[in-house]
Amino acid sequence: MFKLNGAIKVIGEKVQVSDKFAKRDVELSVDDNGYEQLISIQFTQDRCDVLDSYAVGQQVEVSINIKGREWTSPSGEVKYFNTIEGWKIEALSVAETTQTEAVEEEGDLPF
Repeated sequence: MFKLNGAIKVIGEKVQVSDKFAKRDVELSVDDNGYEQLISIQFTQDRCDVLDSYAVGQQVEVSINIKGREWTSPSGEVKYFNTIEGWKIEALSVAETTQTEAVEEEGDLPF
C-alpha cells in the first residue's frame, strides 16, 4: 500500500466497461521537488462513486495499490501493463498540506 498527496487536476466520468466492471480515473498533480508530476489513478466498481465528493483543485491523499498484468497479442507478442488503483481518498486540510510540505523540506537538509 502506498499513499500520494496532491491536487486533483481532473475527475473523469464513470465508464461502464462491461456488465461486471466499471472504472473512473482521477488525475492527481503531485509535487516532485518543484516539478509537477501528473499521476493517473483508477478507481473501480463501487469505489467510483467516492470521487463525487471531491472537486478539481482540492488537496487530497489517495491510498493506492500498484497492479501489473501480462497480455499476449493474437500475434504472440507479450506486453506488460501497470495500473495505479485507488482504494481510498481523503481531503487534506490546509494545515495538513503545510505540515507535509515542511516535512519534505526538512528531508532536503544536507545533514
